Amino acid sequence: MRIISRRALREFWEKHADARQPLQAWYADVKHAQWKRPSDIKTQYRNASFVASNRVVFNVKGNRYRLVVTVQYKYGIVYIRFVGTHQEYDKIEAATI
Repeated sequence: MRIISRRALREFWEKHADARQPLQAWYADVKHAQWKRPSDIKTQYRNASFVASNRVVFNVKGNRYRLVVTVQYKYGIVYIRFVGTHQEYDKIEAATI
């Protein structure tokens, strides 16, 4: 998958150093994935949640952080829409961010 943009991940882990390793691992996994449908994600990430508008929510570091992406399965692209703490996530609308 092509991931847009890694910069958001890097900026987040610069503020939250304990998120660096899990986010780098997620990035490496997704970069080599070939998701064609939501079930492909669920096979790899059992705790992933699916919301409207092709949004997928990933729990990072034992649910301490959340990552929201939009997946364009047809084109093999993952757009990072949000990365933040669980408390910050509670203040957004994952389906529209």
